[in-house]
Amino acid sequence: MTGKQGDRETGRKSVSEEGLTISVSPNLRVLLWDLDGTLVRARRLGSYKDYTAPMLESIFGTSGSLHQMVVSGMTDLQIVEEALRPAGITREHITARKDDLVRSYIEQMKIAVDNGAHVIEAIPGAREALQAAHDHPRYQSALLTGNIEPAAHLKVQAAGLAEFFTLPGAFGHESFDRRDLPALAAQRINDHLKANLSPEQFIVIGDTPNDVACARHFGARVVAVATGRIHSADQLRACEPDALLPNLLDVELFIRTLDAL
Repeated sequence: MTGKQGDRETGRKSVSEEGLTISVSPNLRVLLWDLDGTLVRARRLGSYKDYTAPMLESIFGTSGSLHQMVVSGMTDLQIVEEALRPAGITREHITARKDDLVRSYIEQMKIAVDNGAHVIEAIPGAREALQAAHDHPRYQSALLTGNIEPAAHLKVQAAGLAEFFTLPGAFGHESFDRRDLPALAAQRINDHLKANLSPEQFIVIGDTPNDVACARHFGARVVAVATGRIHSADQLRACEPDALLPNLLDVELFIRTLDAL
């Protein structure tokens, strides 16, 4: 595939005479999107505990301190570790049961979604921002989220946003530390595109200080958006992101912000 459509789908320059892709465009920027608080939210604050607690109880016999926790920008593995630490359950115990954890997690989440306890909806402006990036030849999108992978896919499907994520991402069952995720996503994306994109060609977009921290750790650019329920614009500004937006409602401002990075 050649021309603009080829650039849209692969991020590659094409040789029109030969029909062969030869290099990745230096202008390509990959948007690494956080999910909860940035693109989607549960209609009821804290409803994730409706499925996380029974999952933990079924595998470890306790949900630990989960019900007292306020979660923001953490991976699901980190949430599990912090919740179970008071019960004496270690990272090693959790790692040994990770496959069971992931399976039970998505089973319980589907039950909560099906019975209406956990309603997922797109944050205002999210679809329009994703569409604008999708339509722009410079940008492609991937998920960079603390959710385990099947939960992330369930959420973007429920919110009607799944079509925009054309590249592989990184997910919350892959590390106890969110700072590890951008490098995982970048490696997969480079493999997928047969490219060697630099960290500066990735832009993390998220609503928490942990989103800013993981971008800085990897060397990516970062746009903070004050769309979450936990952190204010002032708190995000103190983390010194490359850019700060109040929300995603102004699509032209969103694209101008990306273009400046």
